[in-house]
Amino acid sequence: MNEAQIKIKKQRQFKFLWNTITLTSLIGCILFLIYGVKTELFYSQEALENFLKPFGIWAPVIFVALQFVQVIIPIIPGGISCLGGILIFGPVMGLIYNYIGICLGSIAVFLISRKYGNKVIHYLFKPKLREKYHRWTDDRRFGKFFTFMIFFPIAPDDFLCYLAGTTKMPLSKFTVIILVGKPLPIAIYSFGMEFIFHYIVTLFSS
Repeated sequence: MNEAQIKIKKQRQFKFLWNTITLTSLIGCILFLIYGVKTELFYSQEALENFLKPFGIWAPVIFVALQFVQVIIPIIPGGISCLGGILIFGPVMGLIYNYIGICLGSIAVFLISRKYGNKVIHYLFKPKLREKYHRWTDDRRFGKFFTFMIFFPIAPDDFLCYLAGTTKMPLSKFTVIILVGKPLPIAIYSFGMEFIFHYIVTLFSS
C-alpha cells in the first residue's frame, strides 16, 4: 500500500468516525428533547430547577463549554445547541450563554486554522463546501465578504471561521467581526428554533 492509498484509507476511517459521532450526538439531542417534553422540563420552572440543581453554578459553565466545543467540532447543527440554551436557561441567559460559547469557539477555530492551515479544513468539511468558498481567500475583498456572511443567519459560520484562519486577516479584526456580527444570527437561530420546537410540540399534543 503506497502513501496515497494510506492517506485515503485514513480519511475514510476519519469520515466514518465523524459520521458516527455526529449521528450519535443528533440522536442524543432528540432523546433529550423528547425527555424534556415528557417531563415538562421546558415548561415548568420547578422541573427545570430540579434538573439543574445537581449541576449548581457549573450548569452555565458546562453549557458554554459544550457550545465552545460544538463550534470547533461541528458534530450537530448549531441551531439545535442554540435551542438547548433557550429551553434550559430561558430567553435572556440562554442567548447570552449561546453568544459567549459560540464567540469563544469561533476565535479558537480561527487560531487552530491559523496554526494548522488547510489540512484541518480538508478533514472536517466536504469538498463541495471547500470549493464553493475557497476562491474568496485569494480575493482582497475577503474581509468584507466574511463580515457580510457572519451577519447572514444561514451562512456556514464554522467553516468560514476556519477559512478565515488561512487568510492574512488579523486576529483583532476577526474578533471584532465575530463579537459584533454574531448576536443577530444567534438570536434568529435561538428564537427561530424555539418557535419551531413549540409549534411541533403543540401540533403533536393537540
